[in-house]
Amino acid sequence: MITFIPTPIGNRGDITLRALESLKEADLVACEDTRHSRPLLKHYEIDQKLISLHDHNEQQRIPELIEKAQQGQHIAIISDAGTPLISDPGYRLMQACIAEEIPYTVLPGPSAVITALAGSGFPCHAFSFDGFLPVKKGKRRKALEAAIASARTSLFFESPHRLLSTLEILTDIQPDLRVCVARELSKKFETYHRDTASTLWAYFNERPAKGEIVLLLDPS
Repeated sequence: MITFIPTPIGNRGDITLRALESLKEADLVACEDTRHSRPLLKHYEIDQKLISLHDHNEQQRIPELIEKAQQGQHIAIISDAGTPLISDPGYRLMQACIAEEIPYTVLPGPSAVITALAGSGFPCHAFSFDGFLPVKKGKRRKALEAAIASARTSLFFESPHRLLSTLEILTDIQPDLRVCVARELSKKFETYHRDTASTLWAYFNERPAKGEIVLLLDPS
């Protein structure tokens, strides 16, 4: 059995009882960064063997993990925060589980995407999530134009260092577009900034953003 387990996106108290049970029962925990995950497990008095599973080694790790699962071991898969596979490692392993007919399950739990969508106050009946925005301005502008043209709520992960540039692009495209900058979700300094693209551009121009950010657009 391979279990894909969501972990807290900021507040350690958000982990589920089922996630803790699965981590305690696992023979091996594959995590994005052992240095990040070890303190989380230690906090809950879980002392399991950890190995790394990230974008750069996932393909090489798959045969080892599949073999261990075939031998009857219970493998837990976690990322640094939130649900594995969602802009995090795990997709290629999931495909291998399906191809090799390895039993697997995905536990419900924390997700920055759903948290930001619900907290934004933007329409939730139809939305899209497109991961991290492109680094290059030209590609970023095309992605934002496509999101606006979709006429549904669109979500992206964005770096605080590029947020101002992205808001400038949005202001150039449609200055009155409704935008929400959801920052540091579930943490002590969680904030939701909702306003027009031009107003938020001016705001963050004077107050540089910090922390982890979900950017939401409401072209409806």
